[in-house]
Amino acid sequence: MSTSDHSAVPVPVPAPASFAVTVADVELEPDDLDPAQIVSGDPVVTGKVLWESADGRQVRGIWQITPGVVTDVEANELFVVVSGRATVEVEGGGTLELGPGSACVLREGDKTVWTVHETLRKAYHISY
Repeated sequence: MSTSDHSAVPVPVPAPASFAVTVADVELEPDDLDPAQIVSGDPVVTGKVLWESADGRQVRGIWQITPGVVTDVEANELFVVVSGRATVEVEGGGTLELGPGSACVLREGDKTVWTVHETLRKAYHISY
């Protein structure tokens, strides 16, 4: 194989170093919330991406929302609530009561209404 042929072979991207964070202590950054999603209150969203795959199809991070009621169309997501409380109504499905320690799986395309009773912080993994 010539040198020029070798350069056409994809080079694997090294995996990021392993790490740990204290979810409650991670400083979050403002995240946009479309005003059309707000049903009531004045909720504010913040978050921090901790890791994203090279192709952008996997994202892991921390997300927080203050009290209020918002609508959303979900991604394929697994998350664990670290603090706060919310009720999530899934259109055509159930009502999920979330609090500290709750593990939740949302399906891509689920239409939801989030009623956030206490500022909710979660650690998540999303697959696109």
